[in-house]
Amino acid sequence: MGEAKEPKKTALAQASEDAMVVDTMGGRMHVRWDDTAQATPHGQIVFFAEFLATAGVFDRWVRDCPLYYSSPNASRPRDVLGTLMLGILAGSKRYAHIAGVRGDAVAAKALGLRGMVSEDSVRRALAAMAPEASEPWMRSALMASVREALHRPWVLDLDATIKPLYGRQEGAQVGYNPHKPGRPSHVLHTFWVGNLRLVLDAVLSSGKKHTSGHAKAAMARLLDELGDKAPALVRADCGYGNEDVIDVCEQRELRYLLRLRKTANVKRLIERLFRREDWTRATEASQGWQAIEDELRLSGWSKARRVVVLRRRIKHDMALTSNKRGRNGNSEQLVLALPHDDVLDNAQVWEYTVLVTNTSYDIAAIGQLYRDRCDCENGFDELKNQWGWGGFTTQDMHRSQVTARAVALVYNWWSWYVRAANPQARREALTSRPLLLAAVGRATNSGNQTTLYLTPIHARASSIKSMIANVHAAIRHVRAAAEQLPKLDRWGALLAYICQRIVGQISTPTPPPGLSTPG
Repeated sequence: MGEAKEPKKTALAQASEDAMVVDTMGGRMHVRWDDTAQATPHGQIVFFAEFLATAGVFDRWVRDCPLYYSSPNASRPRDVLGTLMLGILAGSKRYAHIAGVRGDAVAAKALGLRGMVSEDSVRRALAAMAPEASEPWMRSALMASVREALHRPWVLDLDATIKPLYGRQEGAQVGYNPHKPGRPSHVLHTFWVGNLRLVLDAVLSSGKKHTSGHAKAAMARLLDELGDKAPALVRADCGYGNEDVIDVCEQRELRYLLRLRKTANVKRLIERLFRREDWTRATEASQGWQAIEDELRLSGWSKARRVVVLRRRIKHDMALTSNKRGRNGNSEQLVLALPHDDVLDNAQVWEYTVLVTNTSYDIAAIGQLYRDRCDCENGFDELKNQWGWGGFTTQDMHRSQVTARAVALVYNWWSWYVRAANPQARREALTSRPLLLAAVGRATNSGNQTTLYLTPIHARASSIKSMIANVHAAIRHVRAAAEQLPKLDRWGALLAYICQRIVGQISTPTPPPGLSTPG
């Protein structure tokens, strides 16, 4: 009688459970749904899970999480953070995209989860964290993911990333937004390890707080936390070439290399230096740039400082631009053309860059040192477009700040994992995730043993196996060292091994004059 009360399935629903015959372009196929099988499209997540488990970084992140539930039926913090991490790894850019990994039982077991939670559970869990507790938790985890690799001299890059907004979010203000002028936005002030492309911290601010003064407190706090791991050089573009950042560096006796805006006083300096004869010669190594140095004291500066002016001739038709606004409202970039430029005869104008620094490097080396900063722009582009840094937006800034740091943390972990697999070169997520994450995995259980059958769908299956062998070599090295030294910091030993492999793949070039022995 109980079965008689069950609602009858429609003919369409019943047909979907039966075997279906599908006539494809390649022939007829018989299709049957199997909801009980354990399968995953991210089969190689098990190797990444082993990488994290060896050093215990994911466990520590979960253990220190300031998320507490009173209900016995609530999701565990580990399930919430594991779901968020897998969603970020899978390329999610919105909370709604997390639903795409909801049924991945294989990945859940590899990460030690009872199961994946919904995207609403993730949103509510982040809202339940107190800001005064979640900020030190995430900042500590980010610092720990990088700090042990900073025993060699390194460069701290500063930059501001604009995050456009399309709703009514807290802090959504119309500020500096070169790509979408007039669009409300948030600003992420990012502190970046140059060359390694790792994030030390990311501070979310409202759209109008894009200047260096709003990053001064966060920068000073970060430098104090680094202690003996302080950078050998602080480098930034014209948005940070102000007294605020310079003062923080000089108080801590740090070297800096900052670009200056082309204000009226800077333009007068360029015009004064134009006729000097002691410009360095433009060579192939300098990529056509000439350099000269002088001293400058701008209004608002406490003293005169050393400046290096770089210039390069560029073609007239490439340099001359209109100062009118285009159809989209953008003002085209103006190239400084001084009265002394011989435009009519040579059809060329000069391009200028003015840098302020307290280093004693030779001026020929300073130009190359600043041009190396272009590498960090590639990292910001990767974070925004391949890791969803511009997404995971909520109405309050608190959760947006937590997820921004969570994306940076998972990005750091994955970057170390990829470098362990391929120390010869760095790979962006666009190529590394299909190579080292995607694989069809089918799990079978027999007794207490679980067997995972992986089917690579990438064309370079042999290279994948070789890279996984490199990861296992790093894990074996750490485990062998930990047997002899039980109190060994496994994460530090793992990063030391990876850094040694990276350095071993790079031939040390001869430094430019004055670059090898700074004063």
